[in-house]
Amino acid sequence: MMILIKNGYVIDPASEKEGYFDLLTEGDKIVKIGTDLQAPEGDCQVIDASGLVVAPGLVDVHVHFRDPGFPEKEDIYTGAAAAAKGGFTTVVMMANTKPAIDNGEILAYVLQKGAETGIHVETCANVTMGMKGDTLTDMEGLAAQGAVGFTDDGIPLMKEELVREAMLRSAALNMPISFHEEDARLITNNGINAGAASAFYGIGGSPREAEISLVERDLQLALETGACMNVQHISAKESVELVRRAKSKGSNIHAETTPHHFVLTEDAAIKYGTLAKMNPPLREEADRLAIIQGIQDGTIDIIATDHAPHTAQEKAKPITEAPSGITGLETSLALGITYLVQPGHISLCKLLQLMSTNPAKMYHLNAGMLAEGGPADMILIDRDGKWTVEQFASKATNTPFTGWELCGKVVKTICRGKEI
Repeated sequence: MMILIKNGYVIDPASEKEGYFDLLTEGDKIVKIGTDLQAPEGDCQVIDASGLVVAPGLVDVHVHFRDPGFPEKEDIYTGAAAAAKGGFTTVVMMANTKPAIDNGEILAYVLQKGAETGIHVETCANVTMGMKGDTLTDMEGLAAQGAVGFTDDGIPLMKEELVREAMLRSAALNMPISFHEEDARLITNNGINAGAASAFYGIGGSPREAEISLVERDLQLALETGACMNVQHISAKESVELVRRAKSKGSNIHAETTPHHFVLTEDAAIKYGTLAKMNPPLREEADRLAIIQGIQDGTIDIIATDHAPHTAQEKAKPITEAPSGITGLETSLALGITYLVQPGHISLCKLLQLMSTNPAKMYHLNAGMLAEGGPADMILIDRDGKWTVEQFASKATNTPFTGWELCGKVVKTICRGKEI
């Protein structure tokens, strides 16, 4: 099967080359990029991309598909469907499933299910057994069996020497290790910023110091060990500055932010309640602006969704009892276009680097590019197309963005040379 995409505005964020080109795919590869390409004889689908942007399939390196353990929230098939709808052709699952992905059996289960979807589903393995923070997993064995990185996302690692050893082992494997940076000892109620939002609810909340302290510790450890470290879902302006300083000393430091952290503040937690409760929490306007600045200057080099589906029944609980997290796969690109590209903070090419090229590079994935011989994973975007957030491919609808009108619509998603 071949696909010829004609008349589109092609953006390759890996090479920063853009312009009007045609693309021809055969099987799961791009075989030709040029002008005035003609459909070859045989089985060839021709797609007219006039008025559309052609870009690499997006790469999300922070998703929760809840399988095994919580299929009522999401499973790998529905998570992959939500990803495809949002323009993602590659995702990396977090390992806080139940049972956790701390052994070869569960790793094989997840990868097998992922292979049955229409997209590339990769996964991290855990740093510690059972996510208990005490004993390291067989990182070398899990890497050999197909894990692409390591994280205990959802649970911070508190033992400094254990973190150091985990970094040394991940560095020896040349694989990324990602950290959820929140010191629970400083948090009274998670998911809500200690400030105006916590005062509104009459609770203690989660102070910025809980994030800052662990970010500072782990950045220093990463510089000492040479580990490829990723600060996950950064939320505080001080954390952004710490990453900026660390990056000036070492090139293997990475930081991700989420669309909700560059779009919303703690005011959303007051307006939307549990639908805007997440870890780390939404913070102040100064933090949101610092995150945007970090995106602009390269301090933050990855945008990830932290897609965290929950049931409506769970989110209907009181603010201190409901679980943290929001869904994000189906709104991420449009939020980036609407709140980063349209206001002029960054170009669309830069956004695509943050959402495809950079995360793919950190995880050593064959993705995030449009190149001859490269993967036939791509999306067609109506960058000015307006749409209302309403119907979801995900099982979950726990997002404050329902009903919002956004710009930037994924028209087609193609993965492995097939329209999905």
